[in-house]
Amino acid sequence: MSIKLPRIIKQYVDASNQHDVKSILACFSDDALVHDEKETLHGKKSIEGWIAKTIEKYKFHFKPLGVKDEDAEVVVAVEVSGKFDGSPVALDYRFLLEKDKILSLTIS
Repeated sequence: MSIKLPRIIKQYVDASNQHDVKSILACFSDDALVHDEKETLHGKKSIEGWIAKTIEKYKFHFKPLGVKDEDAEVVVAVEVSGKFDGSPVALDYRFLLEKDKILSLTIS
């Protein structure tokens, strides 16, 4: 079964699986927000640090399991595997998109 993701989310997943910091960062708007592990990051400089730290810490791989629209958000269920206890886990990646960029990402 193939999951049809919005183009910018597919780019985000593909770049994440390649651990390509610059390509991941390019998916976000300049004033984007990321909410992950009880931390909120605002703007590309903060998000870039989070991306690099997360890649180094977890060596993760994403496998999208499903996608749905929920109000203004696109919610993607993702199997995340990597160097962490309990791997793999299924997490919801909640995207708010604007002008073909990620305006907000909440991981829960």
